Amino acid sequence: MPVNVVAENVFGYLGAFCWAIQLVPQIWKSRRTKDTNGLSQWLVLLWALSAPFLGVYVIVQNLNVPLILQPQLFCTFALVSWGQCQYYGKNRSKLVSIVLTVSVAAILGCFEVGMVFALKSSNHEGQVNQRGLQFFGIVCSVIISLALFPQYYEIWRLGEVRGISITFMIVDLLGGVFSDLSLIFKADFDTIAAITYTLVVPTDAEGGLLSWYLLGKNLR
Repeated sequence: MPVNVVAENVFGYLGAFCWAIQLVPQIWKSRRTKDTNGLSQWLVLLWALSAPFLGVYVIVQNLNVPLILQPQLFCTFALVSWGQCQYYGKNRSKLVSIVLTVSVAAILGCFEVGMVFALKSSNHEGQVNQRGLQFFGIVCSVIISLALFPQYYEIWRLGEVRGISITFMIVDLLGGVFSDLSLIFKADFDTIAAITYTLVVPTDAEGGLLSWYLLGKNLR
């Protein structure tokens, strides 16, 4: 595939946009119903935990701006959704839920900034410590791939789709597709980042199919 900076950035921005708004339908649904029963708090917490690892990787690799923004937005909305799980699902007070959410955000933010400086300072003659950098990309891929399994369990446990927005899963899937396309048009194809984005597609597709199957089963 020929290098195309315009296509790289267009698809990058589309991917960033999808991942910026993907959890908005879920956040809105939880706020509207004041209920997160059926939405696994581990799904959104693990997603939030994966974001700093991806953030370190894309920043040090100096990928395009949209792909650098993605993990930051991803983490923010995942933590908002997790905070809703504490408030609506765990019946914690609003203050406690906010404090917990902000505390986790601060810890993850400090971790990401610290690791970015640590990796950049370990450069030798302009070369990044590739093993250290690959570690962050691989850990992110593993966490993202595992994060949806708690949600699958919730769907099977309840025997129905409850508390989760199908729209958010579809938009998340599109974000992975557009981000992959952005990497295809980049001069140097980034395999680890591509694996991370690609893993989102089958896991979301599987979750969506499971949700539609159980929804149809319950309607019969």
